[in-house]
Amino acid sequence: MKKFLVIYHTPAGFKKQDSSPEDMAEGMKAWMTWAEKCGSNLLDMGSPLGNGTALSPDGKSSASKQDVAGFSVLQAENMEAAKKLLDGHPHLSWDASCSIEIHEYLPMPGM
Repeated sequence: MKKFLVIYHTPAGFKKQDSSPEDMAEGMKAWMTWAEKCGSNLLDMGSPLGNGTALSPDGKSSASKQDVAGFSVLQAENMEAAKKLLDGHPHLSWDASCSIEIHEYLPMPGM
């Protein structure tokens, strides 16, 4: 089985956290349904992310301009199987500008 990093993107300024606690709880039901569908292929549900900081080679840092909202880790036979696990994912129903990016873990050279 291969491992995949799933990155959730939202449009700049998008704040799902501004929802009421009831709306957030309802939204989590959809995520839990998705997690159940994945079963043991969901290695790490992940977490929402925020307050990103970009570091530069000169030691300076600045607020990240990326729109990363969270991540998960999946395992699947290949990229096609990983994509199927994300069919109907609730993140894509939040806003038409939301997207999901999938990256396959690759072996570390020399290890």
